[in-house]
Amino acid sequence: MQTFLLICDLKDEPEAIRAYVDCHKAVAPEILESIGAAGILQMSIYRWKNRLSMILVADDAFSFEKKAALDNANPKVQEWEAFLGQYQTNLPGTPPNWRWAICEKIFEFKAE
Repeated sequence: MQTFLLICDLKDEPEAIRAYVDCHKAVAPEILESIGAAGILQMSIYRWKNRLSMILVADDAFSFEKKAALDNANPKVQEWEAFLGQYQTNLPGTPPNWRWAICEKIFEFKAE
């Protein structure tokens, strides 16, 4: 199993933040199926102001390249991503149209 943390910024506008949160209250079944098909076992998104954090737990065969290929071949996912993109903004220091950035893990504690 693999765990990843990704971050993304929303436009710092109350309407954009509210719309982004609202559209996640009822995600289309096709989008949920695409997440599972990529090997993602669990996905959680947290928000602090306009900053989003996503925790992904995936199987050992998961890769972001595989997920991107599946997403690019799925018109429903492309529609969903384009829709969400209107609320998101580029993270500082990332390439244009970069939304989610993968964070580097620098510490971990596990109780034994």
